[in-house]
Amino acid sequence: DLEQSYLVSLVWIAVALLIGAGIGLILAVKVPMTGMPQMVGLLNGFGGMASLLVACGNYVTNQSLVWHVLLTTGLAVLIGGVTFTGSLVAFGKLQGLKITPGRPIQFAGQKPLIALLLLLCLAFSGILVMQPDQGWALAVIVAAALMLGILLVIGIGGADMPVVVSLLNSYSGLAAAMAGFMLGNQALIITGALVGASGLILTNIMCK
Repeated sequence: DLEQSYLVSLVWIAVALLIGAGIGLILAVKVPMTGMPQMVGLLNGFGGMASLLVACGNYVTNQSLVWHVLLTTGLAVLIGGVTFTGSLVAFGKLQGLKITPGRPIQFAGQKPLIALLLLLCLAFSGILVMQPDQGWALAVIVAAALMLGILLVIGIGGADMPVVVSLLNSYSGLAAAMAGFMLGNQALIITGALVGASGLILTNIMCK
């Protein structure tokens, strides 16, 4: 039964790989070169969401989580959620969608709200570490991280979105690295750290 379950899992993984590769191939062929910045931004978002879903899935299915796994679960959800919604906003601004106007959207109390959401995510990550059975804490982190990603990017103008996309690329790598620590997967840790470091360096160069 265990071997059969393992084979079924491999089949589903193969199906998902084929579907994802097919969609990626179509996008790569169809999207014009002028549309590459927003496509890269969108793919960054998908990477962040993947890390978020892996973290949530590991929490739900693994009942013997130790403190460092719970901590990296919270961080993977935080960074992955920010990357996902932030990338969607960046995509919308670059694409010229009406729902995400290119002008900076700022309002009174925006920065304190951003700081509050960040502190909220970190605080509930601590609660998750101290009380592993409190799944609602993970749900709060997910909601706050998704909102945080929106607030961080809507206040930046569309002309600066390529720099934002580069930074979000770094975030997607960091989220993957956190997922690697959570799963004990060295390949994820190494590749995530490489993407995170290179993204930060590129962002610094673009800012200068």
